[in-house]
Amino acid sequence: MISVRKDIQELKKDIVQMRRKIHRFPEPGLEELETSRTIRKYFEKLGANVRTDVFGQSVIVDITSNQGSKCYAFRADMDGLPVEEQTGLEFSSARKGMMHACGHDAHMAILAGFGRYLIENIHRLAHNVRLIFQPAEEGPGGALPLVEAGVLEKPEVDGIFGLHLFPELEEGRVGLRPGPMMAQTEEVYIDISGESCHGAQPHKGRDAVVAAGHMIVAFQTIVSRSVDPMENAVFTMGRITGGERHNIVARDARIEGTMRTFREEDYNIVKERITTIAEGIGRAYGCRINVDFRNGLPAVVNDNNLFEIIYTAAGQQNTDVIKPVMMAEDFSYYQRCVPGALFMLGTRNREKGYLHPLHSCYFNFNEEVMTTGVEMFVRILERLGGIK
Repeated sequence: MISVRKDIQELKKDIVQMRRKIHRFPEPGLEELETSRTIRKYFEKLGANVRTDVFGQSVIVDITSNQGSKCYAFRADMDGLPVEEQTGLEFSSARKGMMHACGHDAHMAILAGFGRYLIENIHRLAHNVRLIFQPAEEGPGGALPLVEAGVLEKPEVDGIFGLHLFPELEEGRVGLRPGPMMAQTEEVYIDISGESCHGAQPHKGRDAVVAAGHMIVAFQTIVSRSVDPMENAVFTMGRITGGERHNIVARDARIEGTMRTFREEDYNIVKERITTIAEGIGRAYGCRINVDFRNGLPAVVNDNNLFEIIYTAAGQQNTDVIKPVMMAEDFSYYQRCVPGALFMLGTRNREKGYLHPLHSCYFNFNEEVMTTGVEMFVRILERLGGIK
């Protein structure tokens, strides 16, 4: 277990209070009004330089050193999920159908605690620090608009860090890897248009459901027959709709899915094969096809040097070099502009029942882990020479 210094332990009450307040009022992406207000007021009371005019409901906090010219950024995501909470916590979501089920409440509380620590130790600060509270990570995506609005400029950011709670790791452990860690992803929507007719006279129509069925089977060959078996790729079809009634040949059908890869060349292969198969089967069954790819995210690729910084900050005995995961994160957009590294902070605790996965209506964690998150951010900045 990572040892947490006393002055960070003393921030626990503050951090827990922040997490619970945010948890009680989750908000969807680009609608984080109350969340943004809570964070802004917190830092204004501390006398920090706070900006809320960069993009959406984002809150940008600059903590400036008089001793150095470098600037490092630390990011937390803000949005909740459309999940009905079932944890039974006394501070459960007060908003029906919304929940902080992915740990973003903790991410914000950790970053807030880190910010307070820096402000209270400003005399030791040797680099500038920018805290980025980012809206809409779950969708439609807030990182790219923030980058385009100049969040990594004035001053120019030399590197960026982020963390994510991770119930697949034991509580308090740090998980990360150098290079590709989280997948490049794209949403896939395939619309199939045929001609309806009476189910007793199928020869008079063009059956969109039959065409969809053949596509689903054919799509299973994409990864197994088109992608190098030593590489990782996924194409999952999670939803299919079609037809009007049991005795009518379906005029329309729709397949919705997600594709994920780590290499750009595999991404292009999977995307091309989806389109080719869909259009080919459409022609074979006399149906019109429209394939739409949306909301793509680049892969999270950790900078090797920053990986070493995090690894040494946590200590070998507290760190797991994890396998790449097929989940996606728009933190990757920051990494396209400056060196960046994202790491996982374990929350799994079988004894206390903290076993539920991210996005579960039962997801919860031991709040002690948040002080570990603050400790990690402080250690990272120390190893960058940012705290004397």
